[in-house]
Amino acid sequence: MALPQDLEGRVVLYTGAAGGLGLQTTLALMGRGATVVAVDNDQAKVAALEAEAARVGAGRLIVSLADLSDLDGFRTVLKALLEQVGAFDVVINNAAIYPSRPFEDYSIQDHQAVQRVNVDAAIVAVQAALPAMRERGFGRIINISSITLSGQWANLSPYVASKGALVGLTRAWAREFGPYGVTVNAIAPGAFPTDAEKIHPDPDGYARHVLDSQAVKRRGHVGDIAHAIAFFAADEAGFITGQTLHVNGGWVMS
Repeated sequence: MALPQDLEGRVVLYTGAAGGLGLQTTLALMGRGATVVAVDNDQAKVAALEAEAARVGAGRLIVSLADLSDLDGFRTVLKALLEQVGAFDVVINNAAIYPSRPFEDYSIQDHQAVQRVNVDAAIVAVQAALPAMRERGFGRIINISSITLSGQWANLSPYVASKGALVGLTRAWAREFGPYGVTVNAIAPGAFPTDAEKIHPDPDGYARHVLDSQAVKRRGHVGDIAHAIAFFAADEAGFITGQTLHVNGGWVMS
């Protein structure tokens, strides 16, 4: 009998899988039996992911270096990966860039660059995965949104806009893909101690602010996100779609 959140035999396409929350959540998915196709553009982080997977004895990892800002190139990468694995059962759209500066200092090209990586690449990933999902009558799409969508952060307008677009796509895709047996949900992480926090000029002060803001008085850790991802990816979540799960220690409640 399969255990809850058992992902044995599932193939997961995971963008941005080697950085931030990606590395440990990738290992967690592999530990649940999934084969993870990890797509990232940071060679050093990819090497660290491969080394950590080898260290813990997790052998279900396929790594692909790709620049998601090159959408045509990303399509070509996905086509080759599909030839290798056959189909993607789960797609996790996690890759993102997050420049920070006042709104008036962004060019329209800056906005478009963020949209290309954070949203358009997710569209390309889903377009690649959907035909096999529809044919099999099963699929899980998980879009990683952000607590910043609550409007409490300044100087991140292109990033926040992109995360709002992912929530909108989550709902549109959930409606459209539901008849195929495909669910689509979003996860909005709160403030986690990752590289993304390095944009703050006072990291210690920011950490204190996080704890003051949260109902749960500890920092989030990768297991919090890994459990949420595994839940949405598993068979048990088959009647949940179009939802955004906020994993933020009670900072923002909705």
